[in-house]
Amino acid sequence: MSELRDVPESWPVESRADLHRDGWVLALRSDQVTRPGAVAEGAFRRLVVEHPGAAVILAIDEDDRVLCLRQYRHPAQHRLIELPAGVCDHPGEDPIEVARRELREEAAMQAERWTHLLSTFSSPGYSAERIHYYLAEGLSVADRGDFVLQHEEADLEMLWVPFPELVDAILSGDVADGPVVQAVLAVQVLRDRAGRPGA
Repeated sequence: MSELRDVPESWPVESRADLHRDGWVLALRSDQVTRPGAVAEGAFRRLVVEHPGAAVILAIDEDDRVLCLRQYRHPAQHRLIELPAGVCDHPGEDPIEVARRELREEAAMQAERWTHLLSTFSSPGYSAERIHYYLAEGLSVADRGDFVLQHEEADLEMLWVPFPELVDAILSGDVADGPVVQAVLAVQVLRDRAGRPGA
């Protein structure tokens, strides 16, 4: 068995205080943490952004085109090339179900085949957010149901990008959204390892 793996661990928290908490998906808290076996060192402060996690979908059609969204993101002050994605905001919901729901709601699409690609921590220095990445294939049009696009989503643009073109845009720095980079490069690595023709 390989020793090259992340290991769950939890250090003692002496105190915890909410700095911001409301009805939205994110919360910010302050923890006073002690290092095991180093009590004399004293507690130190760590800010934690609470986030329930998310699912990201790399949807590829029969012509090897990726379903991308161009969406404004206020914190980044950019209109970014992104993939359909959504928050795991229902306790206990399987991330694959989140992925299916978000593909339908954001892009009005559904997929016959789903493959889990990765699950990664976005920025573990201040958040436990974990993003689950899926490859979706066998695409067809779906009904959004009663879901209504609002705010930034109401202004998003959907575009189909040839997979090699998206890889090139990532490597040149023209596309810099982290989830897009991770999902696309993961599929590129899988294709390279499989020796897929034309990949």
